[in-house]
Amino acid sequence: MKKALVLLADGFEDVEAITPIDYLCRAGIEVITASITENLTVTSRWGGIKLTASVTLTSLDEQLSMNNDFDAVILPGGMPGAVNLAASEKVSKLLREMYDADKLICAICASPAVVLAPLGILDGRRFTCYPGQEEKTPGLIHNWSEDFVVIDGNVITSRAAGTAGEFSIAIIEKMLDKTAADKIADIVLM
Repeated sequence: MKKALVLLADGFEDVEAITPIDYLCRAGIEVITASITENLTVTSRWGGIKLTASVTLTSLDEQLSMNNDFDAVILPGGMPGAVNLAASEKVSKLLREMYDADKLICAICASPAVVLAPLGILDGRRFTCYPGQEEKTPGLIHNWSEDFVVIDGNVITSRAAGTAGEFSIAIIEKMLDKTAADKIADIVLM
């Protein structure tokens, strides 16, 4: 069974976390949510929704070799969620390891520019992000796209809460296949 890790930081964008979790589970992908702090409860940006993560990133790190145990990592956006992800050394280490292992790196909204770009993960790749965030990546601006979802190798990026469905379907297609992705798109009436 394919496995995806969703990293949760306080201030995450509600829809950008919940939609991938929901759609991937519907597709039969095992989804593990990890709080990047020592607290399992993580609070969303807009709705103040409190999610209880499956594990903390620290406990997961102690239990597993993460880059070998997960096929994909998903980074919701939102502010200050993306900033909180970027500030975590554990998140940076995990992303570098998974990227180097050619695992799927998926980021939406501010996370491509705020989290992935400083790590060099977007170097030489086409990407998208929340409008205006591309300005934080001056060396990469020529690779930025207005497309809702951009897939470049093992990196999937998307624009915002309104594109979370398309983002999730793209992840499913890359992790499984087009048939599985189309089935979920049909079920949710996309």
